[in-house]
Amino acid sequence: MTVKAPIPAGTWTIDPVHSTVGFSVKHLMVSKVRGKFDTFSGTITVAEDGTPSVQAEIEVASINTGNDQRDGHVRSADFFDAENFPKATFVSTDVEADGDDYVLTGDFTLKGVTKSVSLKLEFNGVNPGMGAGPIAGFEATTVINRKDFGVDLEMPLEGGGVVVGDKITINLEIEAGKGA
Repeated sequence: MTVKAPIPAGTWTIDPVHSTVGFSVKHLMVSKVRGKFDTFSGTITVAEDGTPSVQAEIEVASINTGNDQRDGHVRSADFFDAENFPKATFVSTDVEADGDDYVLTGDFTLKGVTKSVSLKLEFNGVNPGMGAGPIAGFEATTVINRKDFGVDLEMPLEGGGVVVGDKITINLEIEAGKGA
């Protein structure tokens, strides 16, 4: 890691009640479908020398786009194949300063395929919390190509284009507590 974490040393546990793992993807070439994952977990471990590392996992079957039929299709072998690949994971490999923000790079695994991805990371600070210890906040975003991860179903439209776009924007809003 090339920068020191702006939060104190220790293990910080992601609070799924106050965090969101969301995404958006083009639909019918003209609009976006947004969704989130309801079940995820992770930790941010900051070594005594300030070196941070991140590990996280997402239960892909917990996808929630607000439409049960669509969610069922995305869980199927056409997309996530959640029965055979129930988790997506992220393990950081590097973090670098980028002005006032950071770039967090790591190995992201989805549907059995692992690729390096970089997230633009904004640190929102540390709050003393409400009696359960300090809380740190982060926002991060990245864009991945679904086909790079074996989610390669083609659904062409009659007049050209596709039903589901290739680029997926991932948005994370993370609150983590120290020792929670």
